[in-house]
Amino acid sequence: MKNRTIKNLGEIALRVKDLDAMQQFYEDVVRLEFMKRFPKAAFFKIAEGYGGHTQILALFDRTANSERPEIAKSTVDHIAFGIDLEDFESEKKRLEDLGLNVTTSEHEWVHWRSLYFPDPEGNLVEFVCYDATI
Repeated sequence: MKNRTIKNLGEIALRVKDLDAMQQFYEDVVRLEFMKRFPKAAFFKIAEGYGGHTQILALFDRTANSERPEIAKSTVDHIAFGIDLEDFESEKKRLEDLGLNVTTSEHEWVHWRSLYFPDPEGNLVEFVCYDATI
């Protein structure tokens, strides 16, 4: 078996038509713990996660301009898997060596560092880890 760096499912992110209604639904009906609202996004805690990355449901306004126009075809924005911070650079290199276009991002409000890359059908995959230094 190959060396596995994935520790858990980090998040599920959906593109939604009515962010306010969806936020209310996941807060009041599903009863997820509300974390934070941005103008075009809302975040909910699903459960404790791994290594400082809480398992979350993220809702993104479908009408918002996106840096990734391919996601407009789907309700899924991305799927995230938790990894250890110590694996971040080696995973980035491994993915790039496989010929994948990898982008990075820092989410300072939750201290998360992310690698983003597409799957064969254009869905966005994220490897995310907790980094207390950001």
